[in-house]
Amino acid sequence: MPEASPAPEAAFLNLPRAAEYLGISPNTLYVWRHRRQGPPSFRMGRRVMYRISALDTWVQAQEQADSRSNSALNPVAQKPQRRTKSLK
Repeated sequence: MPEASPAPEAAFLNLPRAAEYLGISPNTLYVWRHRRQGPPSFRMGRRVMYRISALDTWVQAQEQADSRSNSALNPVAQKPQRRTKSLK
């Protein structure tokens, strides 16, 4: 008897499952999609889908854009700028 192979892992998530994957509400993800602010999505038939790898990449980009997790963006670590004399 041939051994059953394990079911392939899904590469895509629908909107509710993508929201669960990200730990946010489906409504937040829905609003981000319509404002074009959130992770990249596409339509597969009538369903809105998210590629898991795109979600992971988007999360990494959010981490790098946040000064709390990216010390290069921390304003406290920046050298103070000199004021320029304004011309009156």
